[in-house]
Amino acid sequence: ETEPLTSKKDVSDCNEGEDCKENGLLVRNPKSALRLVEDGNKVHPSQGDKGEAAQISNGYSGVQSSVPCNGMGEVEDVQCTAPAATTTTTTTTSTTCGAEGQQQLMELEDRETWSKKIDFLLSVIGYAVDLGNVWRFPYICYQNGGGAFLIPYTIMAIFGGIPLFYMELALGQYHRNGCISIWRKICPIFKGIGFAICIIDLYVASYYNTIMAWAFYYLISSFTAELPWTSCTNAWNTGNCTNYFSKDNVSWSLHSISPAEEFYTRQVLQVHKSNGLDDLGGISWQLTLCLLLIFTIVYFSIWKGVKTSGKVVWVTATFPYVILFILLVRGATLPGAWRGVLYYLKPDWQKLLATEVWVDAAAQIFFSLGPGFGVLLAYASYNKFHNNCYQDALVTSTVNCVTSFVSGFVIFTVLGYMAEMRNEDVSEVAKDTGPSLLFITYAEAIANMPASTFFAIIFFLMLLTLGLDSTFAGLEGVITGVLDEFPHVWSKRRELFVLGLTIVCFLGSLATLTFGGAYVVKLFEEYATGPAVLTVVFLEAVAVAWFYGITQFCNDVKEMLGFAPGWYWRVCWVAISPIFLL
Repeated sequence: ETEPLTSKKDVSDCNEGEDCKENGLLVRNPKSALRLVEDGNKVHPSQGDKGEAAQISNGYSGVQSSVPCNGMGEVEDVQCTAPAATTTTTTTTSTTCGAEGQQQLMELEDRETWSKKIDFLLSVIGYAVDLGNVWRFPYICYQNGGGAFLIPYTIMAIFGGIPLFYMELALGQYHRNGCISIWRKICPIFKGIGFAICIIDLYVASYYNTIMAWAFYYLISSFTAELPWTSCTNAWNTGNCTNYFSKDNVSWSLHSISPAEEFYTRQVLQVHKSNGLDDLGGISWQLTLCLLLIFTIVYFSIWKGVKTSGKVVWVTATFPYVILFILLVRGATLPGAWRGVLYYLKPDWQKLLATEVWVDAAAQIFFSLGPGFGVLLAYASYNKFHNNCYQDALVTSTVNCVTSFVSGFVIFTVLGYMAEMRNEDVSEVAKDTGPSLLFITYAEAIANMPASTFFAIIFFLMLLTLGLDSTFAGLEGVITGVLDEFPHVWSKRRELFVLGLTIVCFLGSLATLTFGGAYVVKLFEEYATGPAVLTVVFLEAVAVAWFYGITQFCNDVKEMLGFAPGWYWRVCWVAISPIFLL
């Protein structure tokens, strides 16, 4: 590996730092070019030495430009060698070739890397573990057969989710590019995938952060001696408001609405001022201020790149685990908690025969790990070249799945307590799905615990931190993609570009901040994200396994890690994962 990329005869005898004349062309002295072994994450000679001039291992092959070049950007007399074919070029083209190779090398040299390995791991965990782990997994689990659901979930994780997760990390780390420009090296005809990813990330950022704005509103409202969603005596309450936690014997009728539900629908969302999607009403200024503050935090966390966001995730990725543990202990000590746990885990084996259970398992593991948003490509591209991304993929995906499982206990111990208090069945209490599970059911349970203010504050802080690092990640996917595609325009103006991007996302969120904003959020969540991301990742899996070639991809992985992926990974990438997505 210490050998220069070209043979000894190419190195002319000239002093360091001077230009040398060779074949009538000016060539930089190779000694002043990048040293190969100085840092493992820059440029490496190709492993398979075929006696030709080696290519840059980071994927700068013949696909990269019309005329393939050797890595060092030096001019060879006749030939520049691509991995597949040897192209004879004229001396004039060879100058361009050299310049382009030199520029590529400079880009690689300039690319920042994570300060520490743990920064990368925490960022990926923070991205993968988000609000969906807390509300979507527990709901889907009890809906699809409780403990029995863990079987299809695990199978789908092993054969679908984790192979795709590993594939994206390996692609990003090897080619060291964002989601758009990476396709120049894999298969240029699929470059549209990169642009599609950026569009999806943009509109996800415009509705996902609104849910955090709701959590932020709850957080601010929690700083009172008595939480505002405990009583029916507030300005926003109606005649149907029924507080069955009060000391009096209260009868619960069909029209009864809990104070927590009225606080959520009438005070936070103000849905009653809108008639539906066709008439959204005005903009809620309280939520707009909350969202503005969230985007300000996001901007100052990611404006400088992974060096700053890698430090912020030390708080945003670890804090939710501390709170989950506190809430788990608190939930386990509540009366009736066992009823919730029983309902959560009691296996219904019949459900395994239903197709939709397997589809739900596939969708849940896929959206939980999150390939296809360009984030894993972006984050891995800042790794050192020989970093063990195989180990990273296994560790982070396992942490993510365990978190989903544990958060089910956090939610269901409290639902069991609610059922005990209401003298109802757990299935009646657990009818709420999605955000309302957190903002109505869980908020109501917290309000009726001892030390409710403390638990409300830490719970909504946890929701905020869960959402923040996922937003950092989604926007970093777009930023890295655009900066790598247009380096001449944006590489020196990152702060300006990030500012523009956050403003665009904020303006895009205004529709979700209206009185009917909850309908828009639901519309995006149900229809906009799912099918689009599944299509994009399906095309990505096909492009890598069938067009770029599974053998070429496995050779790339071997070059980075020192070992090639086994037959299990190959079969998953070529056949099982695309079928799973389809």
